Amino acid sequence: MAKPNTSRLDREIRLTERKIQAVQKEEFWPLTGAERRKVRGALVGGSYRVLRGKSTGRAERALEEAWNAVNTRLGAELAALQKERQRIVGEAAAEKAAKKSSGWW
Repeated sequence: MAKPNTSRLDREIRLTERKIQAVQKEEFWPLTGAERRKVRGALVGGSYRVLRGKSTGRAERALEEAWNAVNTRLGAELAALQKERQRIVGEAAAEKAAKKSSGWW
């Protein structure tokens, strides 16, 4: 029996890991449209308050919460992909063991 085909999942796992690294560097490309709007809104709000000479605490918290939400989403996505890969590998191993044990000598 051949090895299970996990190349598609492996590619998705690598892409998700790259997205997580990009989010940690605060890059915008892995964000969804709604997440981009949240981050830009917090940046604009903070910039406005800086121009007015006021505290940026709320905008900073909003920005931090947005990045944390993205990081959480990507972490959950990565965990789901890894779990699916493990399930496929486990099924293939069980199939192989069943095939081996059912053979006669």
